[in-house]
Amino acid sequence: MTTQYDEFLRAKVKFQHEHGFAISADDVHPMALPHQCDMIRWAVQKGRAALFASYGLGKTLAQLEIMRLILAHADHAGQRALIVCPLGVRQEFLHDAQMLGYTGETMPTFVKKTADVGGPGLYLTNYESVRDGKLDPTLFIAVTLDEAAILRSYGSKTYQSFLQLFDSLRYRFVATATPSPNRYKELIHYAAYLGVMDSGQALTRFFQRDSEQANNLTLYPHMEGEFFAWLHSWALFLQSPADLGHDATRYTLPPLTIRHTEVSWERETVATERDGQGMLMHDASIGVQDAAREKRASLIARLATLHEMLDTIGDEPFIVWCDLNDEQAAVESVLRDRGITFASVHGGQDLDTQEAEVLAFKAGERQALIGKAVMLGAGVNLQRCATAVFLGVNHKYHDFAQAVHRIHRFLQTKPVMIHVLHTEAERGIVKNLQRKHGEDQELRRVMQELIQTYGLNDAGLQAHLTRSLGVERKVVSSGAFTAVHNDCVDESRRMGTNSVDLIVTSIPFGNHYEYSANYNDFGHNPDHEAFFAQMDFLTPELLRVLAPGRLACIHVKDRIRFGNVTGYGMPSVEPFHAECISHYRRHGFIYMGMITVVTDVVRENNQTYRLGWTEQCKDGSKMGVGSPEYVLLFRKLPTDRSKAYADVRVAKEKSDYTRARWQLDAHAFWRSSGDRLLTAEELGALSPDMLAKVYERHSRENVYDYRQHVQIGQALEDRGALPATLMSLAPASNDPDVWHDVVRMRTLNGAQSQRGLTNHVCPLQLDIVERLIHRYTNPGELVFDPFGGLGTVPYVAIKEGRRGYMSELNAEYFRDACRYLREAEELQNVPSLFDLVDAEAA
Repeated sequence: MTTQYDEFLRAKVKFQHEHGFAISADDVHPMALPHQCDMIRWAVQKGRAALFASYGLGKTLAQLEIMRLILAHADHAGQRALIVCPLGVRQEFLHDAQMLGYTGETMPTFVKKTADVGGPGLYLTNYESVRDGKLDPTLFIAVTLDEAAILRSYGSKTYQSFLQLFDSLRYRFVATATPSPNRYKELIHYAAYLGVMDSGQALTRFFQRDSEQANNLTLYPHMEGEFFAWLHSWALFLQSPADLGHDATRYTLPPLTIRHTEVSWERETVATERDGQGMLMHDASIGVQDAAREKRASLIARLATLHEMLDTIGDEPFIVWCDLNDEQAAVESVLRDRGITFASVHGGQDLDTQEAEVLAFKAGERQALIGKAVMLGAGVNLQRCATAVFLGVNHKYHDFAQAVHRIHRFLQTKPVMIHVLHTEAERGIVKNLQRKHGEDQELRRVMQELIQTYGLNDAGLQAHLTRSLGVERKVVSSGAFTAVHNDCVDESRRMGTNSVDLIVTSIPFGNHYEYSANYNDFGHNPDHEAFFAQMDFLTPELLRVLAPGRLACIHVKDRIRFGNVTGYGMPSVEPFHAECISHYRRHGFIYMGMITVVTDVVRENNQTYRLGWTEQCKDGSKMGVGSPEYVLLFRKLPTDRSKAYADVRVAKEKSDYTRARWQLDAHAFWRSSGDRLLTAEELGALSPDMLAKVYERHSRENVYDYRQHVQIGQALEDRGALPATLMSLAPASNDPDVWHDVVRMRTLNGAQSQRGLTNHVCPLQLDIVERLIHRYTNPGELVFDPFGGLGTVPYVAIKEGRRGYMSELNAEYFRDACRYLREAEELQNVPSLFDLVDAEAA
């Protein structure tokens, strides 16, 4: 029988919502080639989609037809559509529109500002007009961003905010041949722009975060298949018409040769590092400034090499790609001296002049074109020539690839020669470009296989992803523990009423993380509301199985919401712990307070870039505080409420639990011990870990002085002894409900790493579990964790003389947990020396 919970889970399987409408092949312009017709019909049906088709496959024509068909729909009479394109590309659209015979409202009108927009029809504009706020996007019902990857050149802030400008438009599209597949975050931003998935949700669903660096993303191995299938549901990575079963005879690319030429030159000075230490080898790949300095210093030598190449090129048309203004001016001088006519495009020209220069080269009026790949490397068809020279190299693979494919593209008839000049110090940059090229090709191969397997029909993908719904229940049990591989809702429903003495668990932090490739996973929800909707099935069961008067200890952490997701322009905090309090109270739990677990604010900033020192110096009003973890304490009402004692009390002997200990636990006001403050010299001589321990003890045993704390830190920084990767001078807490001394690394992940096994995404610290079990249970009682993970809660329960019960959905975690629980049980059964003495005496 299908339950409400089953229906809820099956609703998750629908991973793509269509916003468009169906059209037939007859609706598409007859000039569209078969593969282009397929692209157009698929995109219009989606209503929001990305065309990542290779160079020369007809993205310009496809975008024109998509916009025309949307405007032709009966429900869209009197509406406008917009194509946003890079500089110099509007002529490509106007050319194709004329070729298709567009007239009237279907013929694109180029506009620069809102006042230029007239009646219904199709409009063209450049990115700069939208970026600078000159054109109102809400005037349109549909928009397509041509070569949207160019947005990265505007900087991260503009790139992220730009994609939010079209949130109100029903129809949205992206078209580019190079979506930087080696940069997953760019693909995720496109998904957010299209309304496919919130970028924060996509990041946490598919990628493992680097605790040392916020933007270093690693795709979870168990999520690779679903990630690429998800991409295929909204992005068409088309490499050839043959991928869709069409004839590709016309689309055979000519040979491409990329020749790297290392330029030698005499260095006048020895490079030094920041501390003045001389560098044995020059390396321009270290940073942007180093690379620019290398380019300027070696310019004369690179120009001399260009001179030699010009003799070989002869009268053939060619392109020279530059990075710096100085380079471009120098190349102009070289060509002028040799009598070579050229068109040169740079940022100091107005838009009309830039386009006129490009058109002059395309028309054959000039032999050479000089420009920056970041400006002209996208969207412009420069197949007139088959030779290009990169006067230097940089790390921007997208710009390099786009510039190469301005001339190496389908319908090019000549072999293409690309010359890349670099110095010895730039070898690292060349290797970096080659690595990115390999990553690019690998993703294209994977996506090509998906197209060839499933075509443009989501039905096959839907069936493929539905297979990861549900799990076959498995039980491993002994006298000390019960571990179950199962969905926690289903498992809780099987458990007896009032059968559990304590619940200790770390629930998923909303849809912030996913722990398994399974739709039952609580982290696999489209949004925050859906997560709590799934929790609504679990929490009543937890209340039912908990013994009267006993506690549920729920470990949580607030969520950081990044500015590009919220539109605030800055990170903010979602009070997840407060939402959990409301949730559990709504289901009948009594809130008893919370324990705060202090975390390292320096390490947190390395993970989120939320509390950066530099940014806060620029504007202190952006400064929040570190995000601690919390243990929320909830109690199930006892049967007898006259004094509210639990039906089975957690009693303590006063001989063990002394009045003195109670006073410390209840109030914990510690007087100063009278120790003097350590000097900066004494502290600076300590290693970072010893420094943290010494300062923690000092902070607990002395009256706290904020100014002294700052002075100590400043003295250490002056001596170069203040770590930038961890907080070594964290203030200690004297409050029993603020735990500052939890050892963050003391988890079962330590054993996982030693054994070469998969680490848990968000492990619970052993210290936290030990204290909660001591505080809230009697020996021999049952402790339950519905989100068992690696088995931390039952593992500690066994070691503390209790019994453990856990359920876990992830098969790998479950297998490893069973191993730890067996080991813990075996250790408990090994007799100690005193047991042996007692046995002999008996």
